[in-house]
Amino acid sequence: MKNLPSKLNLRTVILALLFPLLLQMAYAQTDPTGKDTITIAAVGDIMMGSCYPSPLLPPENGKYLFDDCRELLKSADLAFGNLEGPLCDSGKPAKAAKKGKAYVFRTPASYADNLARAGFDVVSLANNHANDFGSNGNLSTRKVLETAGIQFTGKEGHVATFNIKGASIAVIALAIGDPPRSIIHPVQALEEISRLAGKYDILIVSVHGGKEGRSALHINDAPEIYLKEPRGHLVKFAHDAVDRGADLIIGHGPHVPRAMELYRDRLIAYSLGNFCTYGGMNLDRESGYAPLLWTELDKQGRYLGFKIHSFIQARPGGPKYDDLGRAEELMKRLSREDFPGSHPYRQ
Repeated sequence: MKNLPSKLNLRTVILALLFPLLLQMAYAQTDPTGKDTITIAAVGDIMMGSCYPSPLLPPENGKYLFDDCRELLKSADLAFGNLEGPLCDSGKPAKAAKKGKAYVFRTPASYADNLARAGFDVVSLANNHANDFGSNGNLSTRKVLETAGIQFTGKEGHVATFNIKGASIAVIALAIGDPPRSIIHPVQALEEISRLAGKYDILIVSVHGGKEGRSALHINDAPEIYLKEPRGHLVKFAHDAVDRGADLIIGHGPHVPRAMELYRDRLIAYSLGNFCTYGGMNLDRESGYAPLLWTELDKQGRYLGFKIHSFIQARPGGPKYDDLGRAEELMKRLSREDFPGSHPYRQ
């Protein structure tokens, strides 16, 4: 009897026999070659300085604005940002500026090259500053982005499309305001999401909405209002979009980071805040936290994992690496508080 192996030894033998199989399974799941994983880098608001009404622009035309994050953006299969304000050199504003309530931005057209050098592949033009200089400003923006090799999507209906590692990918951007790409009147937007989800392997939906400022850090499952303007029922819309086939929701608009949620195995980032907003925006405390979301999807759009890379802005602006990790810590806390049963952070 004394020569028979104990239960502990039997368990050890069994684990030893199974270990090579378990290791092989883990190796396959992590996809070390990257051939079956789509990596996406996403940031929030970008406004690289304004030349209206008087120049408030970064040194050397913004050549160094993205230096701290360039390597990350370029290493992703797809890099996204929300472009606040037109890229144009002239024209009259299409709205009146009102301090504390309405701002007007006009970034020089040549600054499109800064986005290209940083590694951006696609930007959203669906926001409340895209038409600050009317249709001519919008046309200039689209032309210089095309010249720089950057795709765009906005309220006008353009779909940015990519083929990455054999997967077809579409990116669309929605905002507040009138249909069709409206989160306030979402019927047509959700119909488009259903249609595109059936056509592409991966559908990424950018959403510009929600309250603004540090009082908007937390998100509730309810309609939001800001300055008496409807800003969308973001939780409901995001869930409806995923139900219709969206694979990743990228939110921006509140000018602060917000929580993230996993819904039906799809990642929802409710706001990525400000990322590169030079000179014209409040950067105090959480308004200066500048997260870069890195997420991984499989070729069918299923969520595989994510990481928040923390950057921070100090006046006058521009993202700098934050070794204190404040954006990541904030989004982790907000996610656990606002979505205790469905946040993407593991204990």
